[in-house]
Amino acid sequence: MRISIIGAGFSGCALATELARVAGRGIDVRLIGARDSHGRGVAYGEARPEHLLNVRARDLGATADHPGEFADWLNLTERARHSFLPRLVYGEYLHSRLQTATQLSLAALSHVGQEAIAIEREAGAFRVYLADGSDFASDVVVLAVGALPPQPLSGVGPRLAVDPAYLGWPWQNGLDGSGAIDRVPTQARVLVIGTGLTMVDVVATLQRRGHRGPITALSRHGLLPQPHAELPSAPTALPPTVLQALHAHDLRQLVRTLRSLTPIVPDWRSPVDALRPHLQAFWRGLPEAQRATFLRHLRSYWEVLRHRLAPSLSNELEALRERGRLRIRAGRMLRARRGADAVEVSIRDRGFSHVSNESFDVLIRATGFDTDLERTTHPLMAHLREAGLVTADGHGLGVKASPRFEALDRHGVPVRGLYCLGPLLRGQLWEITAVPELRVAAKQLAAQLLAPAERAQAFAEPARAIIGRTQ
Repeated sequence: MRISIIGAGFSGCALATELARVAGRGIDVRLIGARDSHGRGVAYGEARPEHLLNVRARDLGATADHPGEFADWLNLTERARHSFLPRLVYGEYLHSRLQTATQLSLAALSHVGQEAIAIEREAGAFRVYLADGSDFASDVVVLAVGALPPQPLSGVGPRLAVDPAYLGWPWQNGLDGSGAIDRVPTQARVLVIGTGLTMVDVVATLQRRGHRGPITALSRHGLLPQPHAELPSAPTALPPTVLQALHAHDLRQLVRTLRSLTPIVPDWRSPVDALRPHLQAFWRGLPEAQRATFLRHLRSYWEVLRHRLAPSLSNELEALRERGRLRIRAGRMLRARRGADAVEVSIRDRGFSHVSNESFDVLIRATGFDTDLERTTHPLMAHLREAGLVTADGHGLGVKASPRFEALDRHGVPVRGLYCLGPLLRGQLWEITAVPELRVAAKQLAAQLLAPAERAQAFAEPARAIIGRTQ
């Protein structure tokens, strides 16, 4: 049985490691992705020393069977297990884990250091085409590409789009190996579009480089990610009113009960964390109209509570704001163009009808990850969409998939042997972007792929196709 995993970040690495750990002889697993990304991906491979994990070390084991594995790998003390470590360290852990699995596995686990650019059906299986012009056949393909490239920033003029004053991806490296953000002058007036975790990384890097110019961060709601507590909050049980709303898939009632609960609990983080085990089932049963309501009105507020900051980073941001060096604004950038001496930007602040025209030296896009398949520029996913092998979720949350992680084609039919894993499943599960949920999904999919019925089907499909051609 030939299994190809497209994407070598956390999701792909976790699945490959699970397969290598439990698969026997006769299973051929290929992990496919840019050579430098294996075991690290973009999130951990492009991180810098100042970029911290937003989860405590004790909870970041890459396997559902051993959540403390990362902390054990580092041999951390009990106190250090509660800390927020650099993301680079986590990337090394994932890489080491993958290498060990490769060496010890009875299955054949190989690493392909190329990007997959196309996949086609072939004789009941698939043919995978790589960027270097090579190709190969595979019985099963798993799309674990992670988040899609961010959409082009609306309003950026054509001259500015190719100007060094615009950083469409701040971690992009030039031919000389230096990062785009390293070329930002220390006194530059910087406008960052986005106020989420990517913006925090940008500000942290600018400060590490000794930046002294004013920084403005702009987003629709102007919300900053909330901080973790210095020490973990005590877990709490959800009251019956919240559980009833979850089981009834009633968004309005859920919001109402949570609002009444928050003032009476010692720490608001506890009920938010207690919701997580219920959210995938809640989202699966949520009517489309209520999903749209959540995404339009509540998404931004939920994400700043759910995806929190390391306390040290939150303190750094507050200190910058108090000194007037960082300004958080709620509003929209309507236009940005390359002026004679500066980047000229038109901004309409939230709640105001007038537009202000302002000047900055550098414009940085920090809008985070994207899952909108309909508009993506990702070569492989755009090809699969156009070929009808995958279908975009109606809310821009990745692909449509079956409960068994199978991609649905343009007719809504599961594509036998083509699976999805990771953020592309957000339309079906919503809560599928963080380590605790991803490692569980990876284990479930690995067990499913190795089940006797699944293996028999993978072998039978090519056989039937061959027999059909000979009759």
